[in-house]
Amino acid sequence: MNTTVASGDGRAPVRRVAPFPSLRAWLRHLAATDRLLAIRDGVALEHELAAIAKHFDGRKATLFRHPGGHPMPVVSGLMSNRGWIAEAMGVPPDRLLAAYRDAVDHPLAWREVAPADAPCRQVTIDFAAGSADLRKLLPVPVHSEHDSGPYITAGLVIARNPATGVQNVSINRIQVTGPDRLGVLLLPRHLHAFFHAAEEAGKPLDVAIVIGVDPLTALASQAILPIDCDELTIAGALHGEALDVVRCVKHDVRVPAHAEIVVEGRILPGVRAPEGPFGEFPKYYSAREDREVIEVLAVTMREGAIYHTIVPAEMEHLLLGAIGREATLLAHLQRSFPNVTDVHLSKGGTCRYHLYVQMRKTREGQPKNVIMGAFAGHYDVKHVVVVDEDVDVHDPDEVEWAVATRFQADRDLVVVAGAQGSALDPSTTLGYPDNRPPPQMQGLGAKMGLDATKPLVSSAQVFTRVRIPGEDAVDPDDVVAASGEAALAGTSLA
Repeated sequence: MNTTVASGDGRAPVRRVAPFPSLRAWLRHLAATDRLLAIRDGVALEHELAAIAKHFDGRKATLFRHPGGHPMPVVSGLMSNRGWIAEAMGVPPDRLLAAYRDAVDHPLAWREVAPADAPCRQVTIDFAAGSADLRKLLPVPVHSEHDSGPYITAGLVIARNPATGVQNVSINRIQVTGPDRLGVLLLPRHLHAFFHAAEEAGKPLDVAIVIGVDPLTALASQAILPIDCDELTIAGALHGEALDVVRCVKHDVRVPAHAEIVVEGRILPGVRAPEGPFGEFPKYYSAREDREVIEVLAVTMREGAIYHTIVPAEMEHLLLGAIGREATLLAHLQRSFPNVTDVHLSKGGTCRYHLYVQMRKTREGQPKNVIMGAFAGHYDVKHVVVVDEDVDVHDPDEVEWAVATRFQADRDLVVVAGAQGSALDPSTTLGYPDNRPPPQMQGLGAKMGLDATKPLVSSAQVFTRVRIPGEDAVDPDDVVAASGEAALAGTSLA
């Protein structure tokens, strides 16, 4: 199936081919294009698996056939490269945000299928009898050195709004703490709001944890949407057709039918248990605290199921969060500043905190307005650098060069004190006892913007970039005659 993606930037639309409908289809594609490594047997689930996956992060996906002697294979690094994500969407890398924005603007309602037509329902394990143990059933790794235990890191958590029935999809860190118990971090977002409403009524919140989906369904889970917009409809739009879903065995939550594994459960009201520490995306550990608890009711899976894990704070983790945020921030800024041409959340800023904005400046002072607009676009944004059109925001050296040569702190710096930021930013905890601020103060910190654009009017040559005629046209295959010792032939050095 072919679909047309609107450009979102005034350029011609892009013809997009049908993406990969399942994790298995994407794995086969990676294997066929030499981007999947099968790792030797005997790799330990504790630390060693994550260490190997991290080593190949961004270059190769990894397949562990029998990690820790477990019969279920584990895969990692499936979306650890921005170009791979664009490829899964069927668009060139420079159209990635436009295609994502188009999907958000044109969601497709999902299509419910019968359990017999849902591969994720081929095997069912009921936890009602008390004999099942999630710790033995799934090969859940321990990732970082000081993690408090095994964590599900690539699970899409799906729940229904108790008031409206509309679903929400998110990725939350989930610690396996017992045979049928999980600890979960609920940040103050939609899932937290759903659970708060259920708990206020003294009821549990039904949830499904979906492990092993295609890249676009995983990417859709990170869309920035209003509370009653189902991210599975964005997955359908990214695929170009309605996503097949199936009802869970134990409750009314609908899950992607082609998923590998579905853990059905419920978040228990009035119950909290210790969770953490855990190595999070800022590359620091979160504290051990009492958090919400999920009771496992059942697990369904495909025959020969494949478990997907994301190594925390590495590119698969960072990019999944970055793409949706970038697309949302670009759309948000362009509504007020149509001369904003591109945005990028940098790897050095954990793909959350540092935003680079490219714009075509037409009035002095515009970059400062863009900076303030970016702060309003997402509370995670901590530092913003605005650059001109001739600076590539995807190249950190280019951005640093612009700051070095076009920015003066007494003239071009914007600082906002006492603003809401990320609760996972450890610098916001300084000054509090045991580095633990009260809930109402979590994430409170400062934001900084840098106007690294050149002035509209300046003396000739002052801001003219040094270029060499023909430098972009050099073809190494055409100009290189020899290399290594052979390069010295015919010279006095031979």
